Formats: sequence, C-alpha cells, structure tokens
Amino acid sequence: MPKSYIEFRNVSKNYREIKALNNVNFKIFKGDIFGYIGPNGAGKTTTIKILVGLIQNFKGEIFIDGKNVSEVRSELYKILGYLPQNSGFQNWRTVEQTLKTLGKLSGLSSAQLKDRIDSVLELVNLKDVRNRKIAHLSGGMIQKLLLAQSILHEPELLVLDEPMSGLDPTSRFQFKKIIKDLSNNGMTIFFSSHILSDVQDIATRIGIINKGKIMRVGTPDELQSHFQVGNDIEIIFAEDQINLQPIKEMEGIKEIDKVSPKKIIIRLYPDIDIDKCIKDLLDIIIKNNLKIRNFNVMKPSLEEVYLKYVGSE
Repeated sequence: MPKSYIEFRNVSKNYREIKALNNVNFKIFKGDIFGYIGPNGAGKTTTIKILVGLIQNFKGEIFIDGKNVSEVRSELYKILGYLPQNSGFQNWRTVEQTLKTLGKLSGLSSAQLKDRIDSVLELVNLKDVRNRKIAHLSGGMIQKLLLAQSILHEPELLVLDEPMSGLDPTSRFQFKKIIKDLSNNGMTIFFSSHILSDVQDIATRIGIINKGKIMRVGTPDELQSHFQVGNDIEIIFAEDQINLQPIKEMEGIKEIDKVSPKKIIIRLYPDIDIDKCIKDLLDIIIKNNLKIRNFNVMKPSLEEVYLKYVGSE
C-alpha cells in the first residue's frame, strides 16, 4: 500500500446533542481525486471544515503528509487550496481585484500575481470578464472564480465543497476536465458532491458517509465489487424466439427480463458465484446452439452502491 497523504483518525464532532461526525477514519493518497458523497446533513461539510481549519474544536487527529494538522496549521495554509460552498466575495470588486487581494493573502508577490492571475483566468475561461464586477457575474462564473482563487497559489492539496453546484452541462464538463488535469499534474483533490455522475466521472477513490459515519471507502471498482447485490448479465441473441427455459432452470437466477425479442437481462442473486454462473450460461448457449451478438456482465452503478449504504435518504 502507498503511504497515505491525508489520514483521518477517529475524528468526531458534536454540535450539542447532534453527532456530526462519529469516529471517522479514512485515508487519501497522493494524487487521488477523492469523491466524498452522502445525503444532506451526513457530515460532508463538517469534514471539510475540519480539514481546512475552519473548525478546530474536534476529537481525533488528522494528518497531512505525516504531520498533525493541529500542530502545523500555519504550514497547512501554504499547501492548501479551498473552494467553499458560499463565495463570500465582495460584490463591488472586479474579478481581477478579487484575485489580487486573495493572492496577496496567500503570500504571492506582485510579480507572481500577474502571471498566476493570467494563468488561472485562462484555465477557468474567465479572461473576458476579468474587469467585470462580482455583482454582475452569473452563478456559474462565480463558481469558476472560486476555483480560480483556490488554485492561485498552486497548492498541493485542493479541497472543494460542492464545486459543480449550479453549473450548466458545458461548465460542468470543463470543471471536471480541469480537476482531472490538476490531478494529472500531481495535485491531490478532495471534493464533496451530491451529483453521483460527477463523482463517477472523475473520482479515483470514493468515500461514502451517512449520519456522521464512514460507510465505505474505495476505488469505484472496489465499491462495486464489495456491493453485495446480484450482477446483471445482458445477452443479445442473433435470432428471436429463443427457448429460455434451460437458462431459467439454472441456479442463482433471480429473474429474466426480456427487453426485446432478441435481448434479455439476467438478474442474479447477490451471493451467486458470478464466474461459475458465466461458465454455466456459456455451456447452455453452446449446448443449445444459440447464436449471440453480445454477452455483457453489467456491474451495479455508483447510484446503486450509494443507495445500498444510505437507503432512500
């Protein structure tokens, strides 16, 4: 196993009687795009605020690159970029003025700022509005400006709280591409989202949280493999009028959906040996001289995995 870059150890946080986080443990590795998902009120934003230092009164320990964040808080701000849910920008400032002010707070010199502002505005496609006041920006533009300010000082770690909230499909696509490019250049990214398709598109590892507890952490493939639900097998035959009785008599078959005259989806029970089932199916196909055009094992989607752990909340 590679050495962890971020590690949460037994982290808990209470708001009076409410347990926002309950003994949270997980690791993030260098270069990960870590997608953090869970229903509203599950503890995602509390986790993020603790990680970035906005909440310092909590139980447990958090380590970044082997250092306890409670002991090296001043060092953390140099390597951390943060995109919050709410901008907090001063509406009377222009885009460029905002980035200059925030860049100086991050320790960038005037010479560094000019190059970095040009670079990040190009990256997030806001060059044409650099002199526009914040008050006149659309919601999507403000999200892009939030991303620009979070990477202005070229942080090692980028923490994003619902970064694609309110974006149109084109801007969402651009955002995801930027995040993947940043990761490919060595940045470690932690982002929360309630949009499962966004997480599935870009996350290299995923954490599922519900009611303050970590339910599961792993790569998308690991989560789908751990998820105890029957896989589906799609078969497309070359001809219709297929005799499905031999398949129906197989062990482990929960049901067979006939989608079209030539296409069926076989739904298996969760505890079935998938490899043996595939072999038995292929034996039946060969024995009965059934001609097929496609045979596909369909893994459960991230949405199914998510609903397994959080129910319908």
